[in-house]
Amino acid sequence: MSRIDESAAFLPVRIAIATISDSRNETNDTSGDALAARITGAGHILAARAIIRDDAPAIEAQLRGWIADAAVDVAITTGGTGVTGRDVTPEAFRRVLDKEIEGFGELFRWISFAKIGTSTMQSRALGGVAGGTYLFALPGSTGAVKDGWDEILRFQLDSRHRPCNLVELMPRLREHLR
Repeated sequence: MSRIDESAAFLPVRIAIATISDSRNETNDTSGDALAARITGAGHILAARAIIRDDAPAIEAQLRGWIADAAVDVAITTGGTGVTGRDVTPEAFRRVLDKEIEGFGELFRWISFAKIGTSTMQSRALGGVAGGTYLFALPGSTGAVKDGWDEILRFQLDSRHRPCNLVELMPRLREHLR
């Protein structure tokens, strides 16, 4: 449900995206393309884009790079959240997270349940904060990317969303690091 206060100013955030896959590349990254289009279409800044193989150390290294980069406020990955042996995105995330946002994964699966039923239990979508940067891991399907952005992130990353949003908390995310 949209609760956008049109009288408030929109504050664009800088978002980096990574597709986690052993088979996707720049020509067939439909999930990454859909996410990039949604980010820029909403008025945000696409700060960086990468394709990373299903390898926890490689994913972790990219996340740490973006966490350290003052030009990135949010990092969103797509892919690698399933339960097979190559799905290691949540493990990489947990190596870097300061805090997990449990409600993100719960809400994602609730939204997904309405569309794909009990198959949503196979998703390990998650969100969190590390070093003052928001991190979100979405499943790799284009449909899952659309659900995650259209139903959750576009609202929580909109400074005009009421009663609250993640953008208004950004100045306070590094309080524990001082």
